[in-house]
This record gives sequence, structure tokens and C-alpha cells, in this order.
Amino acid sequence: MADLLDRSIAQEYASWFRALADPTRVQIVEYLARQNRPMPVAEIVAAVGLAQSTVSQHLKILTEVRFVLVEPVGTARHYRINARCIDCFPSAADVVMGRPAPSPTGGCS
Repeated sequence: MADLLDRSIAQEYASWFRALADPTRVQIVEYLARQNRPMPVAEIVAAVGLAQSTVSQHLKILTEVRFVLVEPVGTARHYRINARCIDCFPSAADVVMGRPAPSPTGGCS
């Protein structure tokens, strides 16, 4: 029998895929990745075109899996893409699809 992917790694990958299982969250991640700078929630709201509370809920999910990082700026919070996750997420998809794992680069933390 072939070796299975380590359970803890499988759980981490599953959390990433769940976080991206919503089209709005995919749009937010893509937008933040293209902007490549910390952004206030109001700017993200304007780009996505949804209510601030809805965008905040999506950002909460994305920060929980560390695709998005939060930076306090005074009393506000700015959001930015986690560049390390951009580097390793395609690798996670490759591994799940049976391709060889690339050499470790420090993870998505």
C-alpha cells in the first residue's frame, strides 16, 4: 500500500482549501496579491463591492489560515497577502494531486 500524506499536513492543506472554497475569498486573496501592500478594509470593501461586515468575515477566515496577515496601524487594521503562502500553496495543490513535494522552504507561517 502506498504511503499516505502525513495527517497533520493533510489537515493543514484541507484548511487552506476550505478557506479558498468561497469565490469572494479567492477574489480578496487575488486582489491583495496583486496590490502587494497593506490595505485598509475600506479599500478592500470598495474593490469587492460587498458590505464591510461581509468582507471582514472573509478576512477573518483568510487570516486564520494565514493567507492574509493583519498589521495594526493606529486604531485601524491593514491587511496584506502572506507572500510565503503564495510560494507554498501551489506546492500543496501539487502534492494533493500526486506530484512530488518540492524541497521545504519554511512553510506558510
